[in-house]
Amino acid sequence: MNLNLLNNVDMKNVKLKGGFLGRLQELIIDETIPHQYGILNDMVEGVPKSNAIANFRIAAGEQKDKFYGMIFQDSDVAKWLEAASYSLIVKPDPELERILDELVELIGKAQEPDGYLNTYFSVSQPDKKWTNLRDWHELYCAGHMMEAAVAYYKATGKTGLIDIMSKFTDHMLTVLGPEPDKKRGYPGHPEIELALVKMYKATGDEKYLKLSKFFIDERGTEPNFFETEAEARNEKGLNIMQELGYKYWQAHLPVREQTTAEGHSVRAMYLYAGAADIARETQERELFEVLRKLWDNVTGKRMYITAAVGSQRYGESFSLDYDLPNDTIYGETCASIGLVFFAQRMLQMDPDRKYSDVIEKAIYNGILSGISLDGKKFFYVNPLEVAPEVCEHRVDHRHVKTRRPGWYDCACCPANVSRLYTSIGDYMYSVSREGEIYVHIFANNSANISLNDVNVELDVKTCYPWDGNISIDVNPEHAGEFTIAVRVPSWCLEPCISINGQPVNISENIHKGYVKMKRTWKPGDKIDICYPMEARLVRANPRIRENAGKAAIQRGPVVYCVEEADNFQGLQNIVIPRNVKFDEKYDKDILNGVVVVEFKAYCQEDWDSEECYSFDQNRYREVKVRAIPYYAWCNRTPGEMMVWLREEACIEI
Repeated sequence: MNLNLLNNVDMKNVKLKGGFLGRLQELIIDETIPHQYGILNDMVEGVPKSNAIANFRIAAGEQKDKFYGMIFQDSDVAKWLEAASYSLIVKPDPELERILDELVELIGKAQEPDGYLNTYFSVSQPDKKWTNLRDWHELYCAGHMMEAAVAYYKATGKTGLIDIMSKFTDHMLTVLGPEPDKKRGYPGHPEIELALVKMYKATGDEKYLKLSKFFIDERGTEPNFFETEAEARNEKGLNIMQELGYKYWQAHLPVREQTTAEGHSVRAMYLYAGAADIARETQERELFEVLRKLWDNVTGKRMYITAAVGSQRYGESFSLDYDLPNDTIYGETCASIGLVFFAQRMLQMDPDRKYSDVIEKAIYNGILSGISLDGKKFFYVNPLEVAPEVCEHRVDHRHVKTRRPGWYDCACCPANVSRLYTSIGDYMYSVSREGEIYVHIFANNSANISLNDVNVELDVKTCYPWDGNISIDVNPEHAGEFTIAVRVPSWCLEPCISINGQPVNISENIHKGYVKMKRTWKPGDKIDICYPMEARLVRANPRIRENAGKAAIQRGPVVYCVEEADNFQGLQNIVIPRNVKFDEKYDKDILNGVVVVEFKAYCQEDWDSEECYSFDQNRYREVKVRAIPYYAWCNRTPGEMMVWLREEACIEI
């Protein structure tokens, strides 16, 4: 089996033109990225101090002060730099490019003569370098800076940051590796694995690929490096995350022996993405099959309806199959972003809509909820049920916020959101060696795609995700035979596709969720797609205890919730009738324009008594309920929110 089936069409060749994702990208470029730069420079009042860029000035000798922030504070700068580089690709800006050039120059000045680069250790603990790979994030920070280096190079053609990270990699290779005089170590927080492969693809230098593969191959082998390393520090026990053990770091077993998603959810997603890169680059079928099993475990048994992953606060981690609580969920924004990274890499090896469906679900739900509509506030945790009083008084709910903060002491998520949506063009199309164009994500855009012997321009017009009508103008530079494969989302029951007005037989041409249309395409050809959207009830597997007897509302790819701002307190008392009828309408004046879903339901009435229990029957009244897209909750007056609602029983025996 060839594991190099698809290559994504570079975002440089995909231009969003308005529409939902286009406006979102514009918001992040025009508002979020400048705002985040201000925060990183401590110029924004009312948010936690960052000091992230100041740390580089201190390490470079340009400023005298102490290091401030998390041990991985450098990664905030790297992720912002990556997002800003993608921004330059989408919207060239000489002033922003000047800022990036100066930042790269500063990073170079902070690098030590031997190539080492990490402001925490350079400034605070120079004698502790490489002594705790398990907990201290040296390789994690390096990985994010490598990703920034590649993005900066793609945007500007300048190799300054790639050169810096090449020198740092050379230094790593003097410390880490299989040789007897080196540490057989790997990162406690995976990330560098996928970053090294990006560096390999950008430079062609195999030292990056070899080091990435070394990290994947060594992880979880015996003797366990983390245990050996801890003994060298005279440290007994695991110090942190005792209950999870080495599962917290995905180091409980070698990667090729893992069958279930364990431990810290973000680390797991980055690890799987990096391992997928290695499987593809080395054509290793065994590793691919392991990753396919892990994918099925994550998405089939441990993922929320919003594409959130990580069900418990302890260790920000997975728990067990079907354990998906709505109110104490962790669901870190970074974890859903990591899931998209994993999905895209699996999609390139195995063109199946089960991967692109999850990408779509994440970008419209689990990730998008992580940023406010004004682009300046952010969620770290993404709950599916919120009762503000409970969050205020119960310790096990303290991680759940009832409004988006402006920043965090641990600010890994905000710039991660920025880099995802500024680079969304990278996720929309792929091409195969056989002359196929795959259309994964639908948005207003124009794309310039090179196939084997023809250049093809696609012009897409749609109001997606608010309706499923999609028009694709196909304009090859000359007539030629090739295939356009269009994803049919799994939520769509009655898809309809035509070419130049002639219906396409979907059942005869669909393969793994993609309708493959092979023909001689000519300039001016047109594909019309209709994916009818209507609000529907989604039920959960009965094994998910928290959702037994409940239903959620989904319309197209968008998951809905009910919010106190539109309804009333006591959302848990809403009961959806078995014959519910939804009234769906686009309202441009609410939440920057959304389709709202309204319906009549029952509401259990409050008791006259204040006792906890009674033998009396419950009473219900009819109410009108409004549901809004989940991603848009908490942009008005804070209050209750719920995704899963009680459903009127309909028992047939």
